[in-house]
Formats: sequence, C-alpha cells, structure tokens
Amino acid sequence: SELSEAQLKKIGRPNYNSISVDAASSGNPGIMEYRGVDTKSKKQLFKQGPFAQGTNNLGEFLALVHGLSFLKKHDSDRIIYTDSRTAISWVRKKTCNSKLERNAKNKPVYDLVDRAVQWLKENEYETTIVKWETKAWGEIPADFGRK
Repeated sequence: SELSEAQLKKIGRPNYNSISVDAASSGNPGIMEYRGVDTKSKKQLFKQGPFAQGTNNLGEFLALVHGLSFLKKHDSDRIIYTDSRTAISWVRKKTCNSKLERNAKNKPVYDLVDRAVQWLKENEYETTIVKWETKAWGEIPADFGRK
C-alpha cells in the first residue's frame, strides 16, 4: 500500500545521526545472520553469523541489543533503527519470547540471546530505538537484500 504525499511529509526523512540493524534468515528456522550499519553510508559496523539455526525474530533481537551495546561502548548519541516491532518489544521487556526450541544446533544463537538478555538487565542506556519506516524510505540500510 502506497503512502500519500501527506503521510510521507509527516514521516519526513530518516535521521542520519543513527545506525540501522537488520537480520536475515533463510528458512524459519534456518541459517541466520545479523548486522549493524551506519544509516547514511551503509558502512558495516558489526556482523554476526551465519549461524546454523536461528529465526528472523531472534536475529532482529540480537542485532538490536548488539547495536545498543555498540553505541554505549562508543559513548554515542546516535539513535538506532530497526524494522522489527517484535525486537523492539522484546528489548523493552528485557526478554526473548522465541518459540524456537533450544537444541544443539541453535545453542550458539541461544548463548548470544542469554548474554543479550543479561546485558539488558544489567545496563542502562540512553539510546532512542526508532522503527524504520519501510513504506516511506524503502528497505532499511542494513538489509541483506535477499527478498
């Protein structure tokens, strides 16, 4: 569904004082990876994976927490964009509600998830998390381009 001129105007342009995070999973569950990039230049700032088994939601969650910890470590005032409402809600609740059952194949992913949840519980952060407006701006700059 296309946005009207008025809607586009109201949404405005992305804030380029930001980083963008995204995940890709081939199959659900399937091989999963995630990364964070500078929103303006698309320069890759971090990347994890590919992991043998994960889901898009797990990847989006890990990408968002990795981004928060990256910005905190660099004492950055940048905002962070994600196109995942699920990841935003899991981060707010400091939890991960994945339905994927833990097994040997996805242990590396769940080890990172456990660390991410622990990080959220132990750290304060000032970073503003913003939903990327895909309909207005196109795919998020961190997108893996596999659609």
